[in-house]
Amino acid sequence: MSILAGASTRVVVQGLTGAEGTFHAERMLDYGTAVAAGVTPGKGGTRHLGLPVFDTVAEAVRTEGVDASVIFVPARAAAGAILEAASAGIALIVCITEGIPVLDMVRVKAALQGTPARLIGPNTPGLISPGLTKLGIMPGPIHRPGPVGVISRSGTLTYEAVHQLSLLGLGQSTAVGIGGDPVVGVSFVDLLKLFDDDPATDAVVLIGEIGGTAEEEAARLIRGGFSKPVIGYVAGLTAPPGRRMGHAGAIMSAGQGTAAGKIEALEAAGVRVVRDPAHIGRTVAAVLTGRT
Repeated sequence: MSILAGASTRVVVQGLTGAEGTFHAERMLDYGTAVAAGVTPGKGGTRHLGLPVFDTVAEAVRTEGVDASVIFVPARAAAGAILEAASAGIALIVCITEGIPVLDMVRVKAALQGTPARLIGPNTPGLISPGLTKLGIMPGPIHRPGPVGVISRSGTLTYEAVHQLSLLGLGQSTAVGIGGDPVVGVSFVDLLKLFDDDPATDAVVLIGEIGGTAEEEAARLIRGGFSKPVIGYVAGLTAPPGRRMGHAGAIMSAGQGTAAGKIEALEAAGVRVVRDPAHIGRTVAAVLTGRT
């Protein structure tokens, strides 16, 4: 079982005919993802990678029955692409694009409130339910099906954690990158709730970083009654206050958003937090086998 997407999820790629869209759509198709169409304004009626291309998402929904979108369009057009997908009735929107202006995303998030659309990202590697479907840029070969859910603000650390788990024979139910920007769609809290309700998920790896309050909000949810073990890692223990580290959202101000504060909140909620990312996999294994 998986959360958010499965083998029956039909995908439209917005920006299919561009270089990034082409490269990653090919790999999604190779993985077995049901990519059914692409959207590039002005190229409607053509075909690309053997797929029909439409001018609008609404046409792709009507013609191909797509219910998820993966967005590979330039930052200046990405907010509009998200809103177009939501307006067309797309239930799951995965926005890979980074560098979208924060004000644009504030407006997008406000517009999506009260709608059925779930937004992953922006600035995300996407999500993968191993053996079923891949929406985004995650490297398929390192994943394997299994009982561990993975939620992360960092694409690279997602891959590191997944690789460690797979080498230990611990597959993943679903791995999701929530995005590294200051304003993103689904949160740690949203995904923790889905994993808590997923009978195929036995434990969750939560990878955070400095900046914002997403980890503290997750800690409050977990403390309030999360039914499965959570293993955490927070990047940025040595980051100086006031300096952005990697992601646009990874900036801490004096007295808030620090790695130490996030670790304290998570540990107080019962999360097993590791200090070294190289220990994520073996810590999950130990927790699941009852050795700790």
